[in-house]
Amino acid sequence: MSRFLLSRCILALLALLLCSLVWGGNTARYKVLDPISHGNLTVFPVVASNTHDTTQFITLDEGIRSGEVVVTEAGRLGGLIRGPHPRIPSGPQVNNLVLVNNSKRPLILLAGEIVTGGKQDRVVAKDRVVPAESDPVDLGVFCVEPGRWTETSTQFSTMKSQMAQPSVRRKAMVAQNQQQVWDSVGRANDAIAAAASPVPTGGPIYTPNGGQTVYAERGVTSYAKVFDEEKNKQWISQDAAPVEQSYSSLIKRLRDQHAVGVVVAVGGQLIWADLFASTDLLEKYWPKLVRSYAAEAITTHAATKSLGAAEAQKFLERMEGTHETSDTEPGVYRQSEAIAPEFKVFTLASLLPGTGFDLHVSKIADAPSPEVGIIHPPRPWNEGPR
Repeated sequence: MSRFLLSRCILALLALLLCSLVWGGNTARYKVLDPISHGNLTVFPVVASNTHDTTQFITLDEGIRSGEVVVTEAGRLGGLIRGPHPRIPSGPQVNNLVLVNNSKRPLILLAGEIVTGGKQDRVVAKDRVVPAESDPVDLGVFCVEPGRWTETSTQFSTMKSQMAQPSVRRKAMVAQNQQQVWDSVGRANDAIAAAASPVPTGGPIYTPNGGQTVYAERGVTSYAKVFDEEKNKQWISQDAAPVEQSYSSLIKRLRDQHAVGVVVAVGGQLIWADLFASTDLLEKYWPKLVRSYAAEAITTHAATKSLGAAEAQKFLERMEGTHETSDTEPGVYRQSEAIAPEFKVFTLASLLPGTGFDLHVSKIADAPSPEVGIIHPPRPWNEGPR
């Protein structure tokens, strides 16, 4: 073989190696472990070859709890800014809220986080980073409370018990269509009400100790109110508890192995993956995430079948799409969407000084989702987990 051909072969091999590092670098560092299952919910812990320091970031829950992050309706900025802001709507809008980060740390927002209050409860539509001590940010959201447009409180809070379940989160992230978000909220609300009650319309669930009869609430349109209702919240927590506790314990043992996320299956169908830049970030979001997965399992009609770690690993092997779109705030963040026929991958990368790494990755399967409905026979909410 001539030196010229040898050189060409070497260059071709190097090019192939470089491509594998570029396209496989994001997935090769992830390893899927044996699953944790309860009912028709299965999560596969994911560890990474390396993690990043994310201590400089705060979450929405932390920011609102401390008072350093303020969320309000457009038009209610008051003393937060002087005069009109060129990129902020002048009055309340269904699909807009305004957020101000007064913290000295940058804020992470994740799609699927629910903010309650104002004229409607809303769900955050996309991942993003808000810099420290920011100007007001026009926050893209979707309503998850159809039918209300009256202010119950000027103060916004977060739904602390869980994030939006995958079927609702998917519509906000992928469909980006308000009606489809409302439709998914309606199906989820009806399913949780039906699953909590053995009667079709608001009849008695049970009579505790011969006392007052407890009724299921039907026709409630607020996603947050339905899923934050005490009996439903306890039920979801009970179904989530075995998975939450098992993985929470495992996270501590896997800290040195860099536990960073999960692959999620409902009814034996892989539907989602959430991956973080650090174990610390995973631990902060895990209680809310696992309850959202449990809500999906409770409100989904699907035949349960077993899956192995190899199948979940294969799910993570492809992250590149046939085409990609991105939304960038220079020097702050880049949110990219890789689109393929079978899936979509959303990646939030921090561009702040000293970072330059992926904060959060969501992979969403595009396979037809199991039908929303009752996965198991209705039961009184106080029976405990199956």
